[in-house]
Amino acid sequence: QGQLVESGGGLVQSGGSLRLACAAPGLLLDYFAIGWFRQAPGKEREGVSCLSGNDGSTVYSDSVKGRFTISRDNAKNTVYLQMNNLTPEETAVYYCAASLYACSPYLRGYEYAHWGQGTQVTVSS
Repeated sequence: QGQLVESGGGLVQSGGSLRLACAAPGLLLDYFAIGWFRQAPGKEREGVSCLSGNDGSTVYSDSVKGRFTISRDNAKNTVYLQMNNLTPEETAVYYCAASLYACSPYLRGYEYAHWGQGTQVTVSS
């Protein structure tokens, strides 16, 4: 851990939007698949989205498809997660992670070797 740095979390009302950022001072993100995961208190970690480094293909969990968008700014070596129409159930710590594998549709956390410390997202009702 520690090679990725998340930012952009905060408090937002239900239906609101946030954009999370994942910076990687020690990695060149276009060589990695970058995934976003979240973990709510008392719940298992859940894969949210992934962006492949080689071809830019994306994966989204069914729960966020159509509302979240993952993207990359190569000049800034940063991956973003735009989250729209958030619900209180999506309150969690959001983590970004890097994998040398291509994005799996199953968003398996164990495939990711590098993790950030997480950023808290709180959605109020």
